[in-house]
Amino acid sequence: MDPTPATSPDAPRPGPLFPWMRLDPSLQFLLMIGLAAVLALLSWAFADSRTPQAMHLGLMAGLAGFAATAIGAAPALGLRSLGQRGSDVLLGFGAGMMLAASSFSLIVPGLAAGEDLTGSRSLGAAVVVTGMALGVWLMMMLDAMTPHEHEHCGSCGPETRMGRVWLFVNAIALHNLPEGMAMGVSFSQADMAVGLPLSTAIAIQDIPEGLAVAVALRAVGMSPLKAVGIAALSGFMEPLGALIGVGLSSSFALFYPGGLGLAAGAMIFVVSHEVIPETHRNGHEKAATLGLMAGFMVMMVLDTTLG
Repeated sequence: MDPTPATSPDAPRPGPLFPWMRLDPSLQFLLMIGLAAVLALLSWAFADSRTPQAMHLGLMAGLAGFAATAIGAAPALGLRSLGQRGSDVLLGFGAGMMLAASSFSLIVPGLAAGEDLTGSRSLGAAVVVTGMALGVWLMMMLDAMTPHEHEHCGSCGPETRMGRVWLFVNAIALHNLPEGMAMGVSFSQADMAVGLPLSTAIAIQDIPEGLAVAVALRAVGMSPLKAVGIAALSGFMEPLGALIGVGLSSSFALFYPGGLGLAAGAMIFVVSHEVIPETHRNGHEKAATLGLMAGFMVMMVLDTTLG
């Protein structure tokens, strides 16, 4: 019996599932954005024609996330690296905001909407829980099928020609898609009380993400302008995801509470599976945890004030 565990980082990963995985890394990245754009256009085409305001608000929220990513990346024009402690605190702060947003801006209104639609608290909760399970499944499938990089466990997904930095860029772009969908779903009823605090939280935590991507690209010798441009482009998945979220939620009544649950499940999975392990691997557990608690409390205040 082979003593090497199946999960060993030295174990060979499966070969490419699709021909696009053999392409140049930058082309793979652009193709992933292109596929998301096609899904967004289809969602726009099949969306309920009675919801132009929801489409507009969802798209504006997604573009705000895109802009926040670009703003976060901009300091990399003159900055080559981040202190590890500071990076862990910032990521922890973002994780805390996402946990609070998932709870107060997604799950709570999802439960209320589910009860209104089904006439039952239990059935409404079942709709939200089903959505959360689908969100976790979606992120697990993306994690398994798309080549990307986790700092705490190395390369994940199928084998590819991509280098570590491009795998990291892919991971951030993948995270931005469900975040954009969450924005879209939260605005699918054109309800500012639900959509505004959630979108604000996502946009705030996009700033350190954009900086992390840009600095990683600069660290491998990429020019400052190109590094910032690619980091900003990774945030373009958010307006595309927002259109997908609005389109699906406005087409099927039960997808609104289910979609809120899906977005919450996806974001909680990302926080637990990737962000928290990343912030705790360098000996800054206490500082990262304090950052997480600060982010959670800030998001509670935003939700109370803006919601």
